[in-house]
Amino acid sequence: MNNNKLSLNESQRAAVHHTTGPARVLAGPGSGKTLVLTHRIRHLINECHVNPANILVITFTRAAAAEMKSRFYELMGGASASVTFGTFHSVYFHILRSAYRMGSDVIITEEHKMSLLREIVDKLELDIEDESDFIQGIIGEISLVKGEMLDLAHYYAKNCPEEVFRSVYASYQEALIREQKIDFDDIMVMCLELLQQRPDILAGWQKRFTYILIDEFQDINLIQYRIIRLLAAPQNNLFIVGDDDQSIYRFRGAKPEIMLNFTKDYPKAKEISLTTNYRSAKKIVSASSKVIGHNAVRLKKELTAASEMEGMVTVWPCLTIKEEYEHMIERIKQYLNEGYSPGDIAILFRTNMGQNNLVGKLMEHNLPFTMGSFLPNLFEHWAVLDILAYMRVAYGSRERRDILRIINKPNRYVSRALLNEPFIDLDSLKDNCGDKSWMRERLDIFEQSLAMIRRMVPYGAVRYIRKAVGYDEYVVEYAKYRRMDPKEIFGVLDELESAVDGIRTYPALLKHIQAYTETLKEKARESKSGEFAKDRIVIRTMHSAKGLEYPIVLLPDVNEGVVPHSRANGEADVEEERRLFYVAMTRAKERLHIFYVKERYSQKSQCSRYVDELLGTGEGKASRR
Repeated sequence: MNNNKLSLNESQRAAVHHTTGPARVLAGPGSGKTLVLTHRIRHLINECHVNPANILVITFTRAAAAEMKSRFYELMGGASASVTFGTFHSVYFHILRSAYRMGSDVIITEEHKMSLLREIVDKLELDIEDESDFIQGIIGEISLVKGEMLDLAHYYAKNCPEEVFRSVYASYQEALIREQKIDFDDIMVMCLELLQQRPDILAGWQKRFTYILIDEFQDINLIQYRIIRLLAAPQNNLFIVGDDDQSIYRFRGAKPEIMLNFTKDYPKAKEISLTTNYRSAKKIVSASSKVIGHNAVRLKKELTAASEMEGMVTVWPCLTIKEEYEHMIERIKQYLNEGYSPGDIAILFRTNMGQNNLVGKLMEHNLPFTMGSFLPNLFEHWAVLDILAYMRVAYGSRERRDILRIINKPNRYVSRALLNEPFIDLDSLKDNCGDKSWMRERLDIFEQSLAMIRRMVPYGAVRYIRKAVGYDEYVVEYAKYRRMDPKEIFGVLDELESAVDGIRTYPALLKHIQAYTETLKEKARESKSGEFAKDRIVIRTMHSAKGLEYPIVLLPDVNEGVVPHSRANGEADVEEERRLFYVAMTRAKERLHIFYVKERYSQKSQCSRYVDELLGTGEGKASRR
């Protein structure tokens, strides 16, 4: 027991020994928050003689809950205690199930939810190209509306016009009622209503859970917080642990303001800061602290490194993405030669789509890698499928699905009713135009464009379809309807151009696509099974890397429009993006390499403002190579 006490620093010990009343524990990266939580539970049981059944520990994921439970049992010497570990959803559903005797089969599965929304979208006959992405966006917005208890009448939709979103939302709710299902967000809504309307039930749970500990509190949303406040009263033994600087899920409804304002809701709350970083070397801690210090809305804290290792932080300016990836490959090979294993190295991207070309480079150099999260296949993006359909038609395909896919991109005002055969003859199509000479002229130009495409190498064909045929103009119109920044779709098409550059023929392109697709499937299988994970370079998004750590971290494409993302319009968005960059930086234990380019896809590009902040004068100054 004494050894465990010695392993705690002064602030950790203060947190562990906190007994009654509310407490806010600010836990910086690598500061030992799981250690603090598990030791405090043990302290409550062994020293304060709290009944383990009266202790509730909440995390945000099932994996985190299982890990916390495992660490606690290990600390207790394997003795099983009746402490409750769970996620917000599992705990709140347990409360509902006890009151309403409902089974877990009442919760709609994600597959069923997607199916319902697909039916709704199809019935509404919405002009949506990226249906899966659109539905995922709608799911996120439905969750946001419920989690924030927003008035739908005054909600500004992000994925489509308001009337479309309201129609989809209403149809979805009707479908849930019809099928006697609830979704995860309904669990929150119903639980809050139950506890507000039934003081007797609330009192029972308040008596059951007299000590509540919450991990990753910065990610809590409004409805989760309101329920917790009810459960914690009147004793308010609410012990929250988190880091407002690592709040990166505002798009899911997380509200870091709740943690920031915790002491306003609980004026007597004890405040403790865990400011010793046991993960990262000195220069990494100093550099990351310098960047996050530029956020105005945050709780001030001064982090220090426990390690005596200086470490390394470098910034690599590159002319082009091709040069950037060559530098990265060179650094990776150098580290492997120095004795690091591939699994010691992580490459963290801002978005999934940015990864495709690097994956191709790693394949080319025969370097082993695994994808820590699902990587969308560039060649399966809807806009890329449009371009490939143009090429197929240019090379002779007359299948209805190919013609239908491209005939009105850009709009040639060709009616779908004219395209009702399995194979479309363009001459017959022109004959069916009747007295619409303008349509025949457009179809003539369409055929001329197809003839041009056939004579081009793939790179030239993509450029021609975008600029001369007018596909980019179509993208602008579509993005306006979908309330997207067209630059997002242009970025995908730019990536396509880069991916096909150097491929000389259409058959060679098809062969490349097939090989690339097979490799992605193989990597996805490896990632899902965890096979070879320790022997592979890790490729992840910055979001999915939260909570992980690696000796060496490489951050590519740290440019304006990427980090921060082009969608970051307001100051709150820019601060959230800075928090995300901070999270990425603090995954590194020994070496951190930041890359940016001066030119992206033949256009000038600026390094991220966060790089400028990092390279300013002061203690955290990084070296620019």
